[in-house]
Amino acid sequence: MRKNILQSDAFLYATEFFAGMSVMAVELGASRLLAPYFSSSQIVWTIIIGTIMIATALGNLWGGRQADRDPDPARLYRRLIVAALWIAAVPFLGKYVILTIGGALALALDANLLAWAAFFSCLALFAFPLFLLGTVTPCLVKYCTANLSHNACVVGRLGAFQTVGSILGTFLPTFVTIPVWGTAVSFLVFAGVLLALGLAYFLRGGAPRRLLLAPLAFLALCVAGTQSGVAFWAKGLLYEGESVYNYLQVRETERATIFSTNALFGVQSVLPKKDGLTGLYYDYALAAPALAADDAPPEILVLGMGTGTFARQCRRYFPNHRLTGVEIDEKITALAHRYFDLAGDIPVAAEDGRAWLRADRRRYGVIFVDAYQDITIPLQMSSVEFFRLVRDHLAPDGVLVVNFNMRTEGEAGINACLAATIGAVFPAMRIVDAGGTNRVLFAAMDEEFPARLTGKAGAVADPALAQRLREIARDWETPPPGGQVLTDDRAPVELLGMRALDATIRKEADYYRKILRAEGIRGLLDAM
Repeated sequence: MRKNILQSDAFLYATEFFAGMSVMAVELGASRLLAPYFSSSQIVWTIIIGTIMIATALGNLWGGRQADRDPDPARLYRRLIVAALWIAAVPFLGKYVILTIGGALALALDANLLAWAAFFSCLALFAFPLFLLGTVTPCLVKYCTANLSHNACVVGRLGAFQTVGSILGTFLPTFVTIPVWGTAVSFLVFAGVLLALGLAYFLRGGAPRRLLLAPLAFLALCVAGTQSGVAFWAKGLLYEGESVYNYLQVRETERATIFSTNALFGVQSVLPKKDGLTGLYYDYALAAPALAADDAPPEILVLGMGTGTFARQCRRYFPNHRLTGVEIDEKITALAHRYFDLAGDIPVAAEDGRAWLRADRRRYGVIFVDAYQDITIPLQMSSVEFFRLVRDHLAPDGVLVVNFNMRTEGEAGINACLAATIGAVFPAMRIVDAGGTNRVLFAAMDEEFPARLTGKAGAVADPALAQRLREIARDWETPPPGGQVLTDDRAPVELLGMRALDATIRKEADYYRKILRAEGIRGLLDAM
């Protein structure tokens, strides 16, 4: 009876189709699972793609040998069931595996921590099931080939089915399952497809009793994997979800509502529960509207609107200025209106900042670039070509303000490179520490703009903001020369960002290393 389901090649081609679809779906799901911990940079994508290709290539080799030695299809479909259960376990166990590996490596390594942690996490979570899925094609070639005169045609058809399935497995997670249901459910959906294939083969001939445990295990993993979110350690979450672009988290503390797009890499936007300054880098960026010349247009453009912290502060302290925001992620804008009191009359375009500038014809008194988060610095918004485009949209006496959120030292650091790139376009620049890892850079074509700040501070009615502007005028400095000028052709922003984050993590890890050496594992666990 089991042979009957294979007498028509349709089931075998369906196996190839859905296996190919699942491989790509798991690859895309892997990027979203790792993003809150390691970002979604090109480095992480390279690690994911490389690891999965190695696993599937080894699966191809091993699967071909096994099919020649014992061409029993039951072995292949048992492997599909095992792969399905493994993938279904990822939403529940994945976060613990990632944190365990990341924590262990933070104590053991001094360099390239993020790259190694991402690699070993990907290896531990995805190499085995993708190895099993890699055995599908060579086994199906064996089962589908009746004679050598048509074997090339069989291989071609199998390749076509796999490719079409891979295409569907690329688009479905990106545009349907992840935005609508989230990463965890996406893993479960495609794991369920593989499980159904395996069970369908065995059920036609009477499944062994032990296989009846597979659906029960799958259901248990479905429940476990959907009960806790990515930020399972965080308290006070108002919202946790995903969009086409980001993992999204809104949480509440005693002092503020906080928005993050990356669970382990800080804060992207805040809404303080008390009126006034935020105590964060947004307060420093408020110097830009004050610096703009009186005859500059009272228009402020925010590239990287987030949930609108800077826009709200500008509306409060500079009510006569008109605001326009650009935020590529529409779900973030929806959260801005729902949780962060973003005014409905502030237009927010759901586009990439650079693409939006190309289509826009207006000039602005202030342009605020706040699109850099962790190591996912967008290449298209860090090059000299981008800043030339920004310059063309600034009024002659307008001011560019940029938030750098990774403190680095030396000419090789990401901040030095960004400053050098901006300096290749704007003749006048000042940079100031804004607390934590943030630095805020101001740039203009008008070389006299720094002299305006002290006088403007005296004209600001709010005493707290006036004091902050005086502090900026006292503390800011001209960025030191040096640093690579980044271009569209050559901008190693991922490597520069990874080094900056490695340095930050290394400083934090040193504290725990000392405890580990002095007090052992028990002392380390107590400290954590």
